[in-house]
This record gives sequence, structure tokens and C-alpha cells, in this order.
Amino acid sequence: MAPRRARAVDAGVDLRDHLIGAAARLIARRGAAGLTVREIAREAEVATGVLYNHFADKEELLALGLHGHVRAAERDLPPLPADGEEVGRALLAYTKRALDLHLVIVPAFANLAPEVLERFTALGNPAAGGQGLRDQLAAYLRRRRDAGDIAPGAPVDAAATMIIGACHEVTLRVPAAVPEGFAEDLVTIVLDGIRVR
Repeated sequence: MAPRRARAVDAGVDLRDHLIGAAARLIARRGAAGLTVREIAREAEVATGVLYNHFADKEELLALGLHGHVRAAERDLPPLPADGEEVGRALLAYTKRALDLHLVIVPAFANLAPEVLERFTALGNPAAGGQGLRDQLAAYLRRRRDAGDIAPGAPVDAAATMIIGACHEVTLRVPAAVPEGFAEDLVTIVLDGIRVR
């Protein structure tokens, strides 16, 4: 038994989870493209063959590692405001959080093999507890609309798509940099369209 495997099992850590965690750490540092099984095994401190006892292939491990990377990056972000927060401030917090998350995770997807992306997508959205950022934001906006804080007919799904889409667009640029005041401007534009008049 490899030394790291013994420590992982003795500590009550599932070896499969340990291997996914090792892949997620490497992906966070250098992205998923070109990552080898040997590098993941080295990070996990196990023999390379151990990985094939727990995963069908490298693509499965990389997809799971990407999922782990997204969840870990999200855990490091500040919490979202409560529904009672003023809508403009809350919407700004949601937008800044989405931008911060995108800045951390988008580089991991650069030059990703289509097979890995397909496997990643099949696992479901890892962000917002599986809900996904767009749906999480749309649900928040629906709750605020139901409370009367947003215009009754406001197209909240479109507003959520616009915000998260803008986060994608600005963080996909090379180099990824969010222009000063971008989040504030985006929130102002959205609120002008959905605020109670």
C-alpha cells in the first residue's frame, strides 16, 4: 500500500475523494489542459495505477477534479447577503461574487479537451450547491419580485442571464481583468430595467 493511501484511509478520508482533491488542487494551480495521471498521482502521493482502480479513465478524474475546483473556489468567497438586504446592494454582492468566481475558475477550462468538458457537463453544475449561478440569481430576483422589491412584470430570468453572461464575457478575455466599476455599472443597468416605478 502506498504511504499516502495508508494515511488517507487511516484518517477516515475516502481514497477516491483524496484523488479528486489532488486533481482539483493541480487544476487550481495550472489548469486541466495537459494534466497527466502521473502528475495527479504524484500530488496524491500514490502509485499511478491506483488512480485506475477508482476512475474509468483520466477524463473522468479531470471532470471530477474540475467540479472540485469550482466548489473549492466558491467556498473561499464571502457569503451572499440575506434576502432582507436592499436589492441594489444585494445584486451588487451577487455580481461581484460571480465575477470573483469566474476569475478563479475560467483559466482552469482553457484548452480543455472536449471529452473532459462533456464529462464535466454531465456531472451537473457544481456552482451554487448544484443550482448554478444563473439559476441562483434568478431565484433570488424572483423572491425579491414576489416581495414587491422589484417590478411585478420584471423579466428576472433575462436579468440573471445578462449578469452571469456579462461575468463570462469579461473573464474570458485575455488577460482576464474586470474593468473598474464594471459590477456597479452592470447592476445599475439591470436595476433601471427592473426597479419598481
